[in-house]
Amino acid sequence: MTSEVVIDVQQKDISIALLEDKNLVEYQSETRSASFSVGNIYVAKVKKLMPGLNACFVNVGYERDAFLHYLDLGNQFDSYQKYLKQVQSDRKKLYPFSKASRLPDLPKEGTIQNKLKVGDEVLVQIVKEPISTKGPRLTAELSFAGRYLVLIPFNDKVSVSSKIKSGEERARLKQLIQSIKPKNFGVIVRTVAEGKRVAELDTELKILLKRWEDAVVKVQKTQTRPQLVYEETSRVVALLRDLFNPSYENIYVNDTDIFKEVKQYVTLIAPEKAEIVKLYSGNVPIFDNFNVTKQIKSSFGKIVNYKHGAYLIIEHTEALHVVDVNSGNRTRSTNGQEANALDVNLGAADELARQLRLRDMGGIIVVDFIDMNLAEDRQILYERMCKNMQKDRARHNILPLSKFGLMQITRQRVRPAMDVNVEETCPTCFGKGKIKSSILFTEQLENKIDRLVNKIGVKKFYLHVHPYVAAYINQGIISLKRKWQIKYGMGVHVVSSQKMAFLQYEFYDCNKEFIDMKEEIETK
Repeated sequence: MTSEVVIDVQQKDISIALLEDKNLVEYQSETRSASFSVGNIYVAKVKKLMPGLNACFVNVGYERDAFLHYLDLGNQFDSYQKYLKQVQSDRKKLYPFSKASRLPDLPKEGTIQNKLKVGDEVLVQIVKEPISTKGPRLTAELSFAGRYLVLIPFNDKVSVSSKIKSGEERARLKQLIQSIKPKNFGVIVRTVAEGKRVAELDTELKILLKRWEDAVVKVQKTQTRPQLVYEETSRVVALLRDLFNPSYENIYVNDTDIFKEVKQYVTLIAPEKAEIVKLYSGNVPIFDNFNVTKQIKSSFGKIVNYKHGAYLIIEHTEALHVVDVNSGNRTRSTNGQEANALDVNLGAADELARQLRLRDMGGIIVVDFIDMNLAEDRQILYERMCKNMQKDRARHNILPLSKFGLMQITRQRVRPAMDVNVEETCPTCFGKGKIKSSILFTEQLENKIDRLVNKIGVKKFYLHVHPYVAAYINQGIISLKRKWQIKYGMGVHVVSSQKMAFLQYEFYDCNKEFIDMKEEIETK
């Protein structure tokens, strides 16, 4: 199996697609201005105590206050609070962390009101992003994740991932980390650290220590609350940190700055793989070039088709996700209804495992498979689903089919499920139902080009249109595009974009930045 990562960087957002054998299996998209991310650390104030829940609400700057439970304060909460006061007591000289004292562990049966009061300052980290009507979920037990290691202040333990099975390797890693880690820090050794040399682990440990030190300095120097003191690495790098594996053949990026950032990170963690990071500079949109746009449009939405006419219906409620499996207009198997049901269900299991990763669906998922009478067929389906989910990084639990033919799945949820709207609003009537005659569309485009060149003074630009419209503009020896170039200069470029609706168009300058040339008044 080959894996490729395609990164589409736009002015307002960044989208990341992971392809396995050219099939889209993971997709992340977020605005570039998004400030709430799992891993961010804030120094913030307690806003409200909730003794009945044994929790409190903390203001971290989000419209809804974040939730912090007593059990999420961590064993060394008292140590953090004491060190926080020591750091803030002197704005000029930083209190050294090596001298910080570790206080006794927090009792598990304690209450929130005995530890905190309204207005107290706490150092907290986001562990779950805002979802629906809920604010972020917090922890006061901080951690800094790298590719090989996770650094935990006020924790002296060294733990090794249970997925490293070799006892000799586990002992080597534990002894190695014990010898290089500084005082007052604990370390979790991740699975990918297996077989790594001391130099690689020591380099990453120093990087993680620097992040902690920078966060503490920011706490010391700033007085505004809430204050972001540590921002998780960019979404692109964070995804690569968790996903990167030697099977990656290519990482394509269409932005120079992000390309440099990704190249630098890959060079750091896997120098021999630095050459797989490539800058995409083609005129065709990067997602169109790698057939990602088409897969996004066919894979999201309420109805998802898979093999031989069968399809899934995916519904989302406040409490859970519901998936219904339908055989559709599929031709029935000559082996009978039971064989047909098994075949449809196995195909649904394959597609559903992909959809869970693709949409990042979390919480409770209930799947209504087609009824099967034979117990061995139900077992085959259960085993197929378990096998498919082995590739999923998120923690999950799958139960065998119930008496009613329902399969229940729970999957770790740390951010809202990816919801991509694949329906297209008419770009020319803005939902009013009336447009100018479509035969005049190219004249409308020419008027825009004339205004752009002769009034605004943009001589080189890219006009993105639907592939059908692009084909019409480019057809013939003396095409419409050639006529525009003769009239307005050779800076006129027409780009076929699958993202565009039929009569939609967008202009971009030579730096690939969007030029707003739309006017709603045109539709009247």
